[in-house]
Order: sequence, then structure tokens, then C-alpha cells
Amino acid sequence: MVDLLPEFPVFLLVFVRVTSFFIMMPLFSYRNIPTTHKAGFGLFLAWIMFYTIDAPVLEINGEYLLLVMKEALVGLMVGFIAYLILSAIQIAGGFIDFQMGFAIANVIDPQTGAQSPLTGQYLYTISLLFLLSVNGHHLLLDGIYYSYQFVPLDQAWIPFGDESLILFIVKSFSAMFMIALQMSLPVVASLFLVDVALGIVARTVPQLNVFVVGLPLKIGVSFIVLIAVMAVMFGVVSQLFEYMLVTMRSLMDLIGGL
Repeated sequence: MVDLLPEFPVFLLVFVRVTSFFIMMPLFSYRNIPTTHKAGFGLFLAWIMFYTIDAPVLEINGEYLLLVMKEALVGLMVGFIAYLILSAIQIAGGFIDFQMGFAIANVIDPQTGAQSPLTGQYLYTISLLFLLSVNGHHLLLDGIYYSYQFVPLDQAWIPFGDESLILFIVKSFSAMFMIALQMSLPVVASLFLVDVALGIVARTVPQLNVFVVGLPLKIGVSFIVLIAVMAVMFGVVSQLFEYMLVTMRSLMDLIGGL
């Protein structure tokens, strides 16, 4: 135990980055996973990673406290950018629900405790199962493991205020909305055509109550279009996973100053 004491500061830095990454990362940060399991898994993973990286010799002093805060910020930012990209699925479901008329009926997401749209929650749950089926969670863990090649443990300064880093996060945020629009476009465009047709019917047949006919018609058309384009939509989701990993790598490049 005495031999491990000089290496404890380095292990603590690895543990801080891994656990802060789990706080924000999709699938590992959900509330239905007990906190003790998260901490235990983070401790186990940090223990494995500690013996596979080039550990510098560090002392607990004022600079070490800055390194601890830096490790927490790195883990939070990398996990946040992954969560941000996957949020495109729920945003797409929100677009679809708004056109379907389901926007007034949100559900409580048990994983995050926040309200989410019906279609968005359905698509997000299926996407998470798809992520697990293609071993995407292994790639997320690889991302935090290989982050030490981009951001070393003893690098005290990271350019959080750099213009290129801020611009990259803003571009990732805008790309998330663009991907969400691409996913929801088939259903939204179809419902727009339904609205146009109902408007023409309302002008030509005034006796017909469009509000009574329109809502079930739009719901039926939405389900038909969703079933028809589900394969294409999850093709976009697979590209979204790839884009998420590329974004995580690019962010670590910028943080490490490479």
C-alpha cells in the first residue's frame, strides 16, 4: 500500500476525468443507474486505465488542484458534446410531434427526469438500443481512454477561451439542429402537404369540419410515413453516431492544442 502512495495523485486525476465523463455521457449518466454503480464502474475503469497510460510524477500542491479542475472540465466537455449530438434525435421527434399535434402531450423521461416529446422519446429509446447493438458504448469508452493521447495529465493549461474552440462548439450545436431537421423532414414535409390539402378542402367544402377530420388524418399519415422511412431514419442515426465520435475527437484535438 505504501508503494502506491506516490502514484495516488495520478490515479486521482484519471478517476476525476472518467467519472466527470460519466456525468454527462449518454447511456452512462442516466438516473436509473444507481450512483454507487456509476462510481464503482468509474473506479474500476480508472484503475485499468491508470496502468496503460504514461503516468507523470506529480505532487499534491496548488498546481495539482488546477490539474484536478482541468480533468473535471475535460471530462464534462467531452461527455457534453456527445450528449449534445445525440440530442438531435429528440429534437427531430419534437419537430414531428409539433406537426402531428402531439406537442401538448409530453412524457417524463425516466432516464433524465425531464419532459420529452412522445415521438422523440420513442426514437431516442430505439436509437440507444441500436447504439448498444453496434457496440457504440465501447467506442464511447475508447474515446475517454484515448483522450490521454490528446490531453495529457500534466497539461495544466487548456484553451477554453480560444476562439476556435468556441466556434467549434457553436458549429456542433448548429449541426445538431441540421441533423434533426434532416431526420424529421420526411414526416414534416408530408404533414405540410396534408395541411395544404385540408386548407383546399376547407375552402371548397365549407360544410366539412376540418378541425375534426384533420387531427386523426394527420396522426394516421404520420404513422404511415414513419413506418415507411424508419429504415432511412436509422441510417441517419448511424451516421449521427459516427459524427458524434468524430466531434469528440476534434474537440479533444482543440483542447489539447494539437
